Amino acid sequence: MINIVLFGKPGAGKGTQAEFLKEKYNLTHLSTGDIFRFNLKNDTDLGKKARVFMDNGELVPCEVTTAMLIDEVKKHPDTAGFLFDGYPRTIDQAEALDKFLPTIGSSVTATIALEADDEILVARLLERGKTSGRADDQDEEKIRVRYQEYNEKTAPLIGYYKEQNKFHAVDGIGTIEQITERLTSVIDNL
Repeated sequence: MINIVLFGKPGAGKGTQAEFLKEKYNLTHLSTGDIFRFNLKNDTDLGKKARVFMDNGELVPCEVTTAMLIDEVKKHPDTAGFLFDGYPRTIDQAEALDKFLPTIGSSVTATIALEADDEILVARLLERGKTSGRADDQDEEKIRVRYQEYNEKTAPLIGYYKEQNKFHAVDGIGTIEQITERLTSVIDNL
């Protein structure tokens, strides 16, 4: 089983690349955003718990997010592996994932970060915001707040996975095909 954690700042191309990677390697793509939307829309017990925090303008605690992810992983016992997109976002979540995966006889194979200059990513998101309908992609100030949150909470994962020799950085600038080629080169050499 191959398990890839794909991360990068908003606008780095994770969602676009995840589509190619899941097909090429027959992976189950687990997007935290999709998992949250499913739980909220279907008013699951975990969705109800998350909504309480969200309605109060608070971040959903790691335990609730992790429980949602674990529920989703358990729905795919025969998968060739997982492509984690948007999880883990913090060291606590990475530790929770490292604790859970061995219970299903697995582990994180590698983490791959799509790296790009903030100014290029801001321009990408503002362009995407013209057609996506996402309010958080249409306001440069909100985009920069998301980057600050990434730098404070997610960037420390680089050190966490480097210590495990599981971290790989990939240049996220170029054509979709060029970036896909860079990613597959890393995965093919794991």
